[in-house]
Amino acid sequence: MQGRIAKLAAKDKDTRLGGQFDALKQSMRNIEKTDKQKAIRNMGGMFSIANLTGNPIPEYLSQPPQEELLERYFHPDHMSGEEKMKLELQKVRDEFKMSENDCGSARVQIAQLTLKIKHLSSVLHKKDKHSRKGLQDMVQRRKKYLKYLRRTDWDSYCMVLLKLGLRDIPEYKAPDYKKTQPTKAQSKKSKRKRKMKT
Repeated sequence: MQGRIAKLAAKDKDTRLGGQFDALKQSMRNIEKTDKQKAIRNMGGMFSIANLTGNPIPEYLSQPPQEELLERYFHPDHMSGEEKMKLELQKVRDEFKMSENDCGSARVQIAQLTLKIKHLSSVLHKKDKHSRKGLQDMVQRRKKYLKYLRRTDWDSYCMVLLKLGLRDIPEYKAPDYKKTQPTKAQSKKSKRKRKMKT
């Protein structure tokens, strides 16, 4: 039943747009082709003006760029650290977002902070005090987001911990010093009191 509905919806979509859509696509392709041809002609004319010495124009400049060379040149290995970080943050956002336009939920914030923490801790120098302070601030911020997520949405909290490889550390409670073991001096006093009573 669902397959029939999908086929009918596809046919309906094709009939609505009809030939106008195809004609528009074809005209856009023609415009792109003419723009490329004009650019190649302009480059040839520019080289002929600049080529007053009589040397021939190199063959690689007279042709459009090759796709494989462009892919190799713009490969992530040739990117700066900042560009790589942007790409990784975008991947993390896409993985952890709850809706299409989500970029600020607690899950996404925790994932981004974890990525930044891992990167900064790998490149941190031991004498770099300011970066260490920034790293500590990021860790504290992530801790607060985790605490909030644990309190509000347990399923998301478990999913984030599992995917990021973080540990579930329950809240730290300060020790109650009133209920601790007595010191040696206190135990001696209590023994003396007991002896005196007997």
